[in-house]
Amino acid sequence: MKIKRITRTVWILSLVSLFTDMASEMLYPIMPIYLKTIGFSIVLIGVLEGFAEALAGLSKGYFGKLSDSSGKRVPFVQIGYALSALSKPMMAVFSFPLWIFIARTIDRFGKGIRTGARDAILSDEATAETKGKIFGFHRSMDTLGAVLGPALALMYLYFYPQDYKTLFYLAFIPGVLAVGATYFLKDKTKSYSKEKKHIPFFSFLHYWKKSSAQYRKLVIGLLLFTLFNSSDIFLLLKAKQAGLSDTAVIGVYIFYNLVYAICAFPLGIYADKIGLKKMFVFGLSLFAMVYFGMAFSTGFYAIASLFFIYGVYAAATEGISKAWITTISDRKDTATAIGTYSGFQSICTMLASTLAGLIWYQFGASATFIVTGIATLGIIVYFSFQSFR
Repeated sequence: MKIKRITRTVWILSLVSLFTDMASEMLYPIMPIYLKTIGFSIVLIGVLEGFAEALAGLSKGYFGKLSDSSGKRVPFVQIGYALSALSKPMMAVFSFPLWIFIARTIDRFGKGIRTGARDAILSDEATAETKGKIFGFHRSMDTLGAVLGPALALMYLYFYPQDYKTLFYLAFIPGVLAVGATYFLKDKTKSYSKEKKHIPFFSFLHYWKKSSAQYRKLVIGLLLFTLFNSSDIFLLLKAKQAGLSDTAVIGVYIFYNLVYAICAFPLGIYADKIGLKKMFVFGLSLFAMVYFGMAFSTGFYAIASLFFIYGVYAAATEGISKAWITTISDRKDTATAIGTYSGFQSICTMLASTLAGLIWYQFGASATFIVTGIATLGIIVYFSFQSFR
C-alpha cells in the first residue's frame, strides 16, 4: 500500500532540518570572513574544517549502529540537533582558536549523532514505492533552509555591515526552534530484538564485511563518485574567476539552493515511478554536463545556467542515494547502513577537495573540471552495467 500523504513525522523531521539548515547557512557565507577577522589563517581554517568533518564522518557510522542496537531513534535526533544549535552562540562568546575548534567540533559531532537515526525514521515512514517521495520531500525542506539562511544573513549585513558576532546569536533562534520540534517525535516500537552489548566506535566497519553484495556494489559506486565530487567552493571560486562580483557569487549559490529545494520533491516522486537507479544516473549526467561546462564558461548567464542545472542534479541524487540504500538494507540495520555510507562519504569528500585543489594548483581550474567530468562518465558506465534490486 502506498503512502498517499506526507506523514506527521516526516513533516516534523523536515521542519527540524529546515530550521537547522537555516541556522547553519546563515553563517556559511560569513564563516571564513569571521574566522580571518579573529586571527585564523587559511591553513588553520582548513585544518578546523577537515578535523570537524572527519569527526562527523566517523561518528555517523558508530551512532547509526548504536541506534539500531538500542532500537531507539528519537534520542539521537534530539541530542544531535541540540548540540548543533548550541554550537552557534558558542562561536561568538570567545574568539580564541581552541574554543572555536571545540564549538565547530560540537556542531559536526551533533550531525554525526543524528544522521543515521533521522534517515532511519524517514525510511520507516515510507513504503518501498515511496522512498524517493519521502526522502525528496525532506531534502526539499532541508534545502529551503539553505535558501532562507543566506538571504537573511545578507539582509542583516546590509543594514549592519561586519556585525558578524550578532549573526551567531541570531542563528541560535532557528536552532532552538529545530530542537523544540524534535520533542513532537515519538519512537515506534520495533519488531526486532534489541542487542544488549558494547558497541565499539569502529563497529560500523564490521557491518561492511557482513553487508550484502548489493549494498557493497551500490556504496562503492557512490563513494567513487564522492571522490571526484569536490566542495561547492570550487564552483563558487570558478564563478568568481569568471568575473562575477561577490554579491553575484552568493546570488548564484542561493539560486542553486532554490532550484534544488523546488525540484527535490517532484523528482523524488518521479524516481519512485521510473526507478531510483535511473534517476540517480540522470543526475550524474547533469553533474558531468555542469563540470564540462564550467571548464569553458566565462559569462554570467552561462554560469547561472550551469548553477540551475547543478540544482537539478542535486535534487536528483542526494536524497535519492539514501533512499536507494534503505531499499537494499534490512530494516533493523537501516541506521547502520546509512551511517556507514555517510562515514565513508565524509572521508572521501575530504580527499575529493584535496585532489581538486592539487589539480587546480598544478594545471588550472579547467583541468579540475574536465578531470571530474571524465571521471563522472566512468561512474555512469559503472552504474549502468550493475544490476540492483
